[in-house]
Amino acid sequence: MVAPGPRRDPTRPYSRANREGGRQPRAGLVVLPLSGCDLPVPEMPAGRAWNEAERAMWDELWASPQATQWHDAYVPLVSMYVQIVCQSLRGNATAGLAQEARHLAEQLGLSPAGLRTLGWQMEPVNISTGELHALPGGAA
Repeated sequence: MVAPGPRRDPTRPYSRANREGGRQPRAGLVVLPLSGCDLPVPEMPAGRAWNEAERAMWDELWASPQATQWHDAYVPLVSMYVQIVCQSLRGNATAGLAQEARHLAEQLGLSPAGLRTLGWQMEPVNISTGELHALPGGAA
């Protein structure tokens, strides 16, 4: 019998699916690297034609710091987010779609509220020098 939930993906070692026990929350804050995710970008889902703006946004999202925490089960969520945001930017989104984009952004950690809910924080930077710094207490 296959356990419910996302499968472990060795190409995304920091994914929530790879946590000890598969479901246990991490202790403390997860610091996301400002350098972003350098893992391979998944293929966009089949079933529709994707335009260049959508493809560019897809690539940007999967290179984001948040993508270090995503696994392949996030592909449908990210694709829905891309579609809705691109429709909104073209002026074609309804209020319901705009609300769905907000919820997806939170689930994906793309909003400040989503980062807080998921227990994620961006890697700190010294604004005057641009240098990265570890969080106090060795959290980084």
